[in-house]
Amino acid sequence: MEISGIITAIIIGLIIGALGRLAVPGKQNIPIWLTIVIGIVAALIGTFIAAAIGVDDTDGIDWIELILQIALAAGGVVLVAGLRSRRP
Repeated sequence: MEISGIITAIIIGLIIGALGRLAVPGKQNIPIWLTIVIGIVAALIGTFIAAAIGVDDTDGIDWIELILQIALAAGGVVLVAGLRSRRP
């Protein structure tokens, strides 16, 4: 992965975090900055997974990569929200 791909993944991660949070039903009691961090991490991991399975470079929009990133972000939001709600 080139540096431009990493920078793009971070920028897209900002949006991915918000989409991941929207994909999870109910109220999540986590701050927006944590949602953004989850989105960035999900975008980077999703990009690496897409590259590993060979769907990272297609003509047009990389729908499979985007779906992977949003699913990872939604999973991250659920995980972090669940962990934060169990704190005393």
